[in-house]
Amino acid sequence: MFSLTDKSLYVAALDLWIDSAQERGRCYVSHGHSDHAREHGRVVASVNSARICRHRFRRRNAGDVIYEEHAFEEPWNEGEHRLTLFSAGHVLGSSQLLIEGADGTCVYTGDFKLAPSYTCEPPVVKKCDVLLMECTFGRPQYAFPPRDEVEAQIVSFATHALADGHAPIFYAYSLGKAQEAMAILSRAGIPVTVHGAVHAMSRVYEEAGVQLGAYEPYDALTYDGTSALVWPPPGRKRPKGANKRPLRTVMLTGWAMNPGACYRYHVGSMIPLSDHADFPSLLAYIERAEPKKVWLNHGSPEFVQHLRRLGINAEYLEAHKQLALFA
Repeated sequence: MFSLTDKSLYVAALDLWIDSAQERGRCYVSHGHSDHAREHGRVVASVNSARICRHRFRRRNAGDVIYEEHAFEEPWNEGEHRLTLFSAGHVLGSSQLLIEGADGTCVYTGDFKLAPSYTCEPPVVKKCDVLLMECTFGRPQYAFPPRDEVEAQIVSFATHALADGHAPIFYAYSLGKAQEAMAILSRAGIPVTVHGAVHAMSRVYEEAGVQLGAYEPYDALTYDGTSALVWPPPGRKRPKGANKRPLRTVMLTGWAMNPGACYRYHVGSMIPLSDHADFPSLLAYIERAEPKKVWLNHGSPEFVQHLRRLGINAEYLEAHKQLALFA
């Protein structure tokens, strides 16, 4: 049985928590973003997610955390069940969990995307009986432009800002979108300077074999405004050294599809670079997975109605709800 208690998923048959927001004895962590990764007693994760968690936890009292690492597509047995991790395409190391038993198969997607990426493993979709998926962008208005158009917007924003004597600053989460932006800019031959947190995480990416291109860590004393800045969004504080010349600001997020998003994020521009699946991708995933039952979480409950109108047996997972693992 799956159960949802205190916003945390639990698989009783395996005594395994899933992406729990609270510290647990043993928990599967789908990826390294802070809303999914905690310092549990034992962390079950992919090799690269464990690498990222070690980096993110290194400054805290995480010496007692045990990492149970599993490579993609290498199943292991727990009692009467077989478990397999496979790529979610969300950020480096992000995984989905396949649970197989005598009565059928279940997939937990965690956060995922189907769009191509330069900096994380390609996504995989597996057929299953029960699908428990995130639906962050589960509304029709969230249909992102093609990837090549998004890349062109990023390159154009940087190129025109630099040509006009402005320092372009791209606000992007330090894990995932920051590295993707760096790779896009570097491939276009645009010099890149990054915030310290982005620099540290990018080193972890490079240790895992990801090529990000040339970049420099930000130094307020030497930055001259002739390179694109990649900066984490919290606070969106202006880099001190950029006072030497005007800034042009842009936020990289799927929420760029919302009218007036610039005002919400206090930036000049928005570009819809996302590490989540958009509405068409959510539908495409379900079509390819062919589940008998779909459970939804981490997104809009309205997506349930869209699926039901398509004849799909779907339900939104709510607190204290219990569901059969294999149905």
